[in-house]
Amino acid sequence: MRAMPTTPANDLIQLGHDPIDPGALVRHVRTDSDGAVVTFDGCVRDNSHGRRTLYLEYESYESMALAKLREIAAELRAKFAIDRVAIAHRLGRLEIGETSVYIAVSAPHRAAAFDACRSAIDTLKRTVPIWKKEYFADGAVWADGELPPPPAHEAAAPGVSVSATQSAKTAS
Repeated sequence: MRAMPTTPANDLIQLGHDPIDPGALVRHVRTDSDGAVVTFDGCVRDNSHGRRTLYLEYESYESMALAKLREIAAELRAKFAIDRVAIAHRLGRLEIGETSVYIAVSAPHRAAAFDACRSAIDTLKRTVPIWKKEYFADGAVWADGELPPPPAHEAAAPGVSVSATQSAKTAS
């Protein structure tokens, strides 16, 4: 896992191919002055848009992704009464159940830690140049891209048109 040097505030930012160690991230952010540590564990699920997912692959523009992750930590510190932040994101192939992103935030009080952790993942998803490709039995698609047509054996329920089934999958 490639790590940026810790910031003066002692945050930890990691981006790499090695598995994430959630315990190490929690230990890094927890101090004696904290009353709360809130975490987010983004893990690979076995389905997407009603289709069985086989595995995921993540790619990034690494130098920019690390800089953006560092910016997120600084923004959290400016916006919320928190102590430390740790953000780790995996790259490469990830199997079902593996952690793809992990965020830990410590603070004297829980409300700030919860709010900062939620802000961190929402901002990461919107701004950090990390891309996810989902692999299915019949092909692959970039996560924000258009889904390929479903396999022919996926028939619509009785009384439901195929286009309605597609719309429901797209909306989920």
